[in-house]
This record gives sequence, structure tokens and C-alpha cells, in this order.
Amino acid sequence: MLTKTVKISNVTNLSDARYCAGMGVEMLGFSIDEDSPNYISPKKFEDICSWLAGVTLVAETGKTDPEAILTALAEYPVHAVQVNDPGLLNYLRAEVGLPLLLRISVDIYEADEIAPILSRYESEVTHFLLESDKEAEISEAWMQTLTAVEADYPVLVGFGLDNEFTVSALTELLPNIGIALRGSEEIRPGYKDFGAMMDILEALEEQ
Repeated sequence: MLTKTVKISNVTNLSDARYCAGMGVEMLGFSIDEDSPNYISPKKFEDICSWLAGVTLVAETGKTDPEAILTALAEYPVHAVQVNDPGLLNYLRAEVGLPLLLRISVDIYEADEIAPILSRYESEVTHFLLESDKEAEISEAWMQTLTAVEADYPVLVGFGLDNEFTVSALTELLPNIGIALRGSEEIRPGYKDFGAMMDILEALEEQ
């Protein structure tokens, strides 16, 4: 079992899904946006998830149209929904009745802007996911922010995680945070080099 809450985003293949579920990853995320390079069709989602048990399946969407999200969700029997727009939270909570995650891009917000966001939406989500599309590093300012909020809010850190050594150091300094990693493509069907993901998850295993 893993010592931290871990979410794997952008899962696109059965190899990732089965390996991560077997390692004790708590959440697997699947993009339901057709224009996303990581999009998973309802049929492929069904095929992958038929092999899984005991893991929370998260629909990931960057859409801002609530009706479009509801239409897409109707084809995915997930356990939770992740959105980028906090303005959707109240609506989705009423309409979907599933746990919600809020993805916050650290490429858009400065470190000192995060705490007010967490405070404002704490009652509406189960987790906050901090991610970067530009390979942002965890600066001193970010470390100060994470240190200040990690005991009070359910934060998943998904940036600045270069390898198992940085993850081990981070989780030792911040014992309450969770970790968010991203899936990757198979080299060919059924064959996968897990590389850094394997090293990081093994570093998070209970000794």
C-alpha cells in the first residue's frame, strides 16, 4: 500500500490502470473531453475499468459548459468529477451528486494566490489538484505556500515531481499532502515502460 493519497491523471491505457490500481493508487483520472489528446471514449473507458476494482474513477474535464459536461458524464460511470472552473462546482454538486475535485493550474496563479482559493471552495470539493502544463518547479514561494496549507486542505501536488528523490523529500517535508502523477502512452499495445512512475510509486510504498 502507498503512504500517500495518489491520483494518476490522463490515464489512456489498461497497462497504466492495472499497474497503478495494483500499487494502491486511490484515484485514476480519465479525460472525457473529445478535443483532448488524452481523450478516452466511453467504450475504451468501459474496457479498461472492467479490469479494475477498489479504485476511484475520476472523469476529468476542462469544459466550462455545464450542460456539455452533464451530457458527457452520462456515458461514463465514474465515482468523481474533476473540473478546472470553480464556477461549475455548485451546479455540478447539485446535478451530479458525485465528489468533486478542482484542478488549479500553477501556471496561472502565483503561490500567494492559492490559499484564498482553497479557503473559498473547501466545502465544495474533496481534493484540490495543483498541476502545471509548463513543467513548473516547486520554488521557495511554493514550498512556503504548501507548508502553510497542507495541514488544513486536501491538496494533491502534481508539479515539480521530477523523480522518486524529489517526491520522497517533498512528502517528508509535507506529510499531509497527496501526490498527482500523469499516465503516458503505451510503447505498443500491452507493453509499457513505467519508468519514473514506477520509481515514484515504489518510493511511496509502506516499508
